Amino acid sequence: MDYKNLFEKFNEGGKLLLPDATVAFDAIPWSKHPTFDGVELKHIITSEKTDGQFSFHLVRLAPNKKIGNHIHEKQLETHEVISGAGICVNNGAELPYEAGIISIFPIGVPHEVIAGENGLYLFAKFMPALC
Repeated sequence: MDYKNLFEKFNEGGKLLLPDATVAFDAIPWSKHPTFDGVELKHIITSEKTDGQFSFHLVRLAPNKKIGNHIHEKQLETHEVISGAGICVNNGAELPYEAGIISIFPIGVPHEVIAGENGLYLFAKFMPALC
């Protein structure tokens, strides 16, 4: 399977289907991460639509860029790796990231993500919502 193509299917043709609405992913702009250079986010659904219960985001890391070590004081976070490769450090353990991997970060657990030479593409979920 061409996983880069899979990410583009989410990015350009993906949709969030809700009982009362359809949200086309290509209508959502990419936002630069406020802290980490070379990291962009596409906010699929945010606290505004979920009463703060959860939020979903596509995450794009440029080649050899990283989401530096940090914790979330209030959110459980999950990553689903869609394409690309890299490394995730989850509570001190170094884990390989490649398409098909899911990683979970409980509240308060330090973690960071480092993209490989071809970049890294994730689907991140936060409970309760990050934004």
